[in-house]
Amino acid sequence: MRANLFFMKISIVTATYNSGSTVRDTLDSVLRQNYKDYELIIKDGGSKDNTLEICREYESAFDGRLRIISCPDKGIYDAMNQGIRAATGDVVGILNSDDFYTSFDVLMAIVRQFERTPEIDAVYGDIHYVDWNDTTLLKRYYSSRMFQPKWMRLGFMPAHPSFYCRKSVYENFRLDTTDIEGWKGERDCAYFNTSYKIAADFECLLRMLYVGKIRTAYIWKDFVTMRHGGASSSGVKAHKQINNDHLRALKENGVYSNIALLSLRYLYKINELAMGRIRRISNCAL
Repeated sequence: MRANLFFMKISIVTATYNSGSTVRDTLDSVLRQNYKDYELIIKDGGSKDNTLEICREYESAFDGRLRIISCPDKGIYDAMNQGIRAATGDVVGILNSDDFYTSFDVLMAIVRQFERTPEIDAVYGDIHYVDWNDTTLLKRYYSSRMFQPKWMRLGFMPAHPSFYCRKSVYENFRLDTTDIEGWKGERDCAYFNTSYKIAADFECLLRMLYVGKIRTAYIWKDFVTMRHGGASSSGVKAHKQINNDHLRALKENGVYSNIALLSLRYLYKINELAMGRIRRISNCAL
């Protein structure tokens, strides 16, 4: 353990593919952070647009803290796996290429929590969704404040874009891919199960939080602004796939659940949407 955890290094992994229209917001939000002991790893899957050109424009501004890895991958979870494998930090987090940090002190809040409670393995907080084209328009606020691992039987999980975990924990919970059917991508960095279509993040957190019982701390802070419209937030078909992936993940990890239990979380989401509407009305009134 380091003598002073305040100087712990954070690795931020961003998977990109044709992200030219949004990746500047991501890069700018990292540059604005007031904690500077970090590395940003861009794992690009062979973009056909100007994503790589934009990222390379920022190399001098990052002063050696930006690493760009460009090679084909088998989708976002394979890209995340490769990015985590390349990480050299003490703690690793994921920042999607169409999302950005909500404020300038997110990384500082993460490090200070690890400093206050050095026995923990990971931290998480809140996020919010905004309109894809108008990032000032709030769509939904996702709070992880009430999360408990036992709620994963209902399909709940802490907001994954706010989850920052020790690199050593990712290594300890790496998958044995020998018997996994439908595996996509490289097998020597199996942190996320790439055979899942949408909910590999849920399966990974289930493995760590529910089964592995890693030690965590919640930070009451809005970490990330997410553009609404990703694979896990669009349409009835997507939600059906999420439920299928959740049931599979729970079964494969020996956790009992059923579709009726998973459906209960939608009642909570209705409340979240209502709170988002209240926040929008309040903002308009100011």
